[in-house]
Amino acid sequence: MARAIIADDHPLFRAAMNQALSDTLSSEILEVSSFQQLEQALLTHPQIELVFLDLSMPGNQGLTGLSTLRSQYPDILVVIVSANEDTRVVRQAMALGASGYIPKSVPLPEWKTAVVTVLAGDNWLPASMQDVINQPDKELSAFANQLEQLTPQQFKVLQCIANGLLNKQIAYQLGVQETTIKQHVSAILRKLNCINRTQAGILFKQMLTTPDSFDQPL
Repeated sequence: MARAIIADDHPLFRAAMNQALSDTLSSEILEVSSFQQLEQALLTHPQIELVFLDLSMPGNQGLTGLSTLRSQYPDILVVIVSANEDTRVVRQAMALGASGYIPKSVPLPEWKTAVVTVLAGDNWLPASMQDVINQPDKELSAFANQLEQLTPQQFKVLQCIANGLLNKQIAYQLGVQETTIKQHVSAILRKLNCINRTQAGILFKQMLTTPDSFDQPL
């Protein structure tokens, strides 16, 4: 059975990555080209242990995909795969629960080392990025800890708030009563230590956006 999913919208890159990692994982590796396909694959393949997530694939804006996976599937290891080598983005990803960050410039043979390291329970970064772990962002780490306190449904509500939706719209989108959304909002504000929903939405966007994802819906 498949143990891993490569989530990237470039078929040639997926194929090369699949070939490079097939021996290491010793099982079928699934491939998807959008975040929506990834979510569906995770529903139909509950045995998945590892996801390689491209930051810029369709349906994944900034680091919201990573945070969604950490909220919905906390036992799945997520390794970010990206052409973005911005230190701030790497630091964000690791603080938000990524098990590794592999720049697409890294030679494919190194991917095997990364996978073995992650499956062994350790985080992996290329040598050039090790300072990211040694110099953590305290504010970002604090937010990540607060985010972990949210239930999966509360996380969805917070994402809707960040996108500017009203309680009635969120209730319709999630198929629940508006009173339920109000209860979720109150819990979210308490857990994030925010005074109102506007502050919560701004904080969410600030912490989860990357330089190439500003002004796009989360």
